[in-house]
Amino acid sequence: MNRFLHLLVAPLLAIAVSLAAAQAPQGPEVAAKAYLLVDVTANQVLLEKDADAPVEPASLTKLMSAYLVFDALKSRKITLAQTLPVSERAWKMPGSRMFIDPKMQVPVEDLIKGMIVQSGNDATMALAEAVGGTAERFVQLMNEQAKALGMKNTGYKNPEGLTEAGHTTTARDLAILSTRLIHDFPEYVHYYSIKKYRYGGTPVSNETNRNLLLFRDPTVDGLKTGHTNAAGYCMITTAKRDFPNLTGGRRLLSIVLGASSENARANESQKLLNWGYTAFEAVKLFDANQAVITPAVWKGKENALKLGRPEAVVVAVPAGGVSRIKTEVARPDPLVAPFTEGQAVGTLKVVLDDRELAAVPLQVLEAVEQAGVLGRAWDAVRLWIK
Repeated sequence: MNRFLHLLVAPLLAIAVSLAAAQAPQGPEVAAKAYLLVDVTANQVLLEKDADAPVEPASLTKLMSAYLVFDALKSRKITLAQTLPVSERAWKMPGSRMFIDPKMQVPVEDLIKGMIVQSGNDATMALAEAVGGTAERFVQLMNEQAKALGMKNTGYKNPEGLTEAGHTTTARDLAILSTRLIHDFPEYVHYYSIKKYRYGGTPVSNETNRNLLLFRDPTVDGLKTGHTNAAGYCMITTAKRDFPNLTGGRRLLSIVLGASSENARANESQKLLNWGYTAFEAVKLFDANQAVITPAVWKGKENALKLGRPEAVVVAVPAGGVSRIKTEVARPDPLVAPFTEGQAVGTLKVVLDDRELAAVPLQVLEAVEQAGVLGRAWDAVRLWIK
């Protein structure tokens, strides 16, 4: 007889990965049209308001532009030292600027700093034209990448974020983009922590990063601001703070959309970050590549299958609730070889007071090949008897 659900239940004193709204502590009052707070380390939403409502992204658009530029760097389509021309179109871009002109040949790395630190629409256009061939083709690539990342409610019309009909996103989609940007391009995200930058010959008054929290909170290391009259003042902030038993620290990401001023978006972002770090405890359930469970395997060269995650399994638990955590593993039964390394098999569920906090997909840590003819035949008999 086949059983399709196997449960392993045990109280734990360590970490989890996704939170039911009913479990969340009371959040702070946040003066913004929409907001979202994510524990990136735990891959868990801690607090949200109108996270799926359509909004104008303003210069938060440049996160997707950066994603494509970083991808082009990683695939060596362009290099940091390579110089790019400045087109008339890039030179005449309205709004925030790096102040480059067609007489210049600007290194890619400087254009990246201009796009990120100064939020330069001219720098963004120059990069878009280089990576996409044309700005229009680059926008197509932006929309294709958004779809590939699972950003279901995002549509891009330009690379820089100026107001245009149909150019919209959501707080949730921005969270997907931001976390993937951090995860996929760790070698480039340091640009978002630069406090001051300007290209030679451009105004000194334009050198300061608009992310005020970079100057107020030493744990903040990114990510991007945006503003238009239609979007209001927007800000995506990342911070990483040291926590016991968490190698590399604990990263949170806050998204504040439609605040009333530059200072307000910084204050509300700081409020969310501080609340997230204090209202939730971080607990590590399993180390990277540690077997969560080792169930029996049939018709394989090995007798057991190691299931776990290639990264540590971490969960954010409402303060005071750590001792009440339990885990449940749901998996197919029987497990019949072959299995490849990295194959998804089963789910680790983290439960607090009989309510699910997290559902973590488990992967095969070590491949199990199919047994020979005799081994498979013998296990077939055993399974029939079972």
